[in-house]
Amino acid sequence: MKHFLDLAHWSTSDVHALIDLALELKHQWKNGGNPPLLKGKVLGMIFQKPSLRTRVSFEVGMQHLGGHAIYLSPNEIGLGKRESIADVARVLSGYVQGIMARVFEHDHVVELAQWANVPVINGLSDDHHPCQALADVLTIREHFSRTQGLKWAYIGDGNNVAASSLIAAAHFGMHFVTATPNEFRIPTRIAESAQALLQANGATFEQVERPEDAAKDADVLYTDTWISMGQEGETAQRERIFADYQINQALLQQAKPGAIVLHCLPAHRGQEITDEVADGPQSAIFPQAENRLHAQKALLVKLMAEVV
Repeated sequence: MKHFLDLAHWSTSDVHALIDLALELKHQWKNGGNPPLLKGKVLGMIFQKPSLRTRVSFEVGMQHLGGHAIYLSPNEIGLGKRESIADVARVLSGYVQGIMARVFEHDHVVELAQWANVPVINGLSDDHHPCQALADVLTIREHFSRTQGLKWAYIGDGNNVAASSLIAAAHFGMHFVTATPNEFRIPTRIAESAQALLQANGATFEQVERPEDAAKDADVLYTDTWISMGQEGETAQRERIFADYQINQALLQQAKPGAIVLHCLPAHRGQEITDEVADGPQSAIFPQAENRLHAQKALLVKLMAEVV
């Protein structure tokens, strides 16, 4: 059974094939619609965290492909509390052909995959956000018509988005540079998991502290919120620590003239990114958000088309 929990667990050829399929499915949709490749299939969607893009893109994606999606709220599941994760996985496996889970602890989605008899997709965990990374690469590929050799600079917290961005950059031969405060770097264990992919695909990874050093000659500038869900109690401290880690017009001028700006959203405008940049001519934030739909359709087809 193939699951999608972490990009590091997939081969580079398979990840490249997903992006190729996403481009094909997007072209089909823009030119009349997708064939019903998932007709009669149902995706069960477990949410511990609220979401705009994750819920809508998966639900609409299933509809485009002829299938259906069921939203399961935190109150309905109580994953690991009201009912054990193992029991939830086995019960849902009798009803649906795929499970998507948006959780806090990464171990929860891992345990779902251990017990499920259908594919499990990590819609987000505290460690990884691989679905977002697929949309990011799709956006970069569409804009530049290539990925190999591009410089991707990430500014801010070395969180789940940064971790999956690193692994995606490694699969696609990019030079990935993070600018984070030293105590907020990508966890060592995740950085180490990317080493073999970096070497195999001619990619590099560098961690710096100054945003200007990361942004210099970058093709892609990327950021995320300084305060993720579950970190609200750290708001004042994080706002102080990350005050200089903002993508603004001055930082954008350090990048290449044709650079694009990405943000996984939701954005806290005036903190990690300014309105001038988010709404400016080099912003690809909203095509990036749309690409969640098309990248995830490719993933759904890959994982669920053959599931009975």
